[in-house]
Amino acid sequence: MADTPSRRFSWTTIAPIVAIVALAATWGRVPGTAVVILVAVLLGASVTAAVHHAEVVAHRVGEPFGSILLAVAVTIIEVGLIVTLMASGGESASTLGRDTVFAAVMITCNGILGLSIYLSSRRFGFSHFNAEGTGGALATVVTLAGTCLVLPSFTLGEPGPRFTGAQLAFAAVASLALYAMFIVNQTKRHRDFFLPVTAEGTLVDEDDHADPPTTQTALLSLGLLLVSLVSVVGLAKVESHAIEDAVAAVGFPESFVGVVIALLVLAPETLAAVRAARRDRVQTSLNLALGSAMASIGLTIPALALASIWLEGPLELGLGATQMVLLAMTVIAAVLTVVPGRATRLQGGVHLVLLAAFVFLAINP
Repeated sequence: MADTPSRRFSWTTIAPIVAIVALAATWGRVPGTAVVILVAVLLGASVTAAVHHAEVVAHRVGEPFGSILLAVAVTIIEVGLIVTLMASGGESASTLGRDTVFAAVMITCNGILGLSIYLSSRRFGFSHFNAEGTGGALATVVTLAGTCLVLPSFTLGEPGPRFTGAQLAFAAVASLALYAMFIVNQTKRHRDFFLPVTAEGTLVDEDDHADPPTTQTALLSLGLLLVSLVSVVGLAKVESHAIEDAVAAVGFPESFVGVVIALLVLAPETLAAVRAARRDRVQTSLNLALGSAMASIGLTIPALALASIWLEGPLELGLGATQMVLLAMTVIAAVLTVVPGRATRLQGGVHLVLLAAFVFLAINP
């Protein structure tokens, strides 16, 4: 793939540069309505550009490394948005991390997973994937979610759904250890568990894809990815009050800010998963879905634990009763979807209904 002038000067190249200039111009100021709208557009463009450049680099390094890179890039964006919004304060700051991480789990394990299976099954009859690799990823997500989002509601060390300092440190270390073990399993000993498979269960020949980008193109995208990530985090800080005001203006609960953040950072990755599903590469879609859920918990919680040292106010991670029920239904449905190694439109529809229930109850708790 040649690095042509048209590629070098595409919107995904220009957007991060314009966004970083806008960040320098607006940092430390209170922007007016027109500037807030422009910043919002640049923020969305930067998120999309970041994931695009991550996808270019991912194509260069191949699967499953590509899915890992995409998940980590999205999680860096997510952590940046959460920390910048929490630093701005407000009544919802203490629960913003929990709300965003839980929303990311619901969107990935129900939205991305369900949509990918539904579209693939509708086009090819069945969605085929490796139950061993996908099952291991799901087990890791369930363990992370239970440890970091459910247990704080039942521990006795602190009032409310909070960990003590020691408990939070343990959860952070355990999360990093689980994530690291999974990455080693995915990229070293059992890499073939996470490659696309055919209906007969054989690995798909990845050589039938388009030629990977050149090293020069991949390095350019890597640099633009870093610029995009800085732009996203900075512009989110500029836009933080506008996001909270918009949620309040439409009458939604303050906790819906977390849903907005998760939807923002995961929308481009959803498109990448959908593209893979339409090519009958559902395993890649599931790698993206469960990998993002895993990174959202396994990397975000340790980052929030570290940030809590200087952030004011408590860090509430424990889910409420309604959220726990939604998580339990998601886990049961996901297990029944993954175990056979293939799925139909019904399983995809079940997960999409669970996502709809989550969004509806987030608006009308």
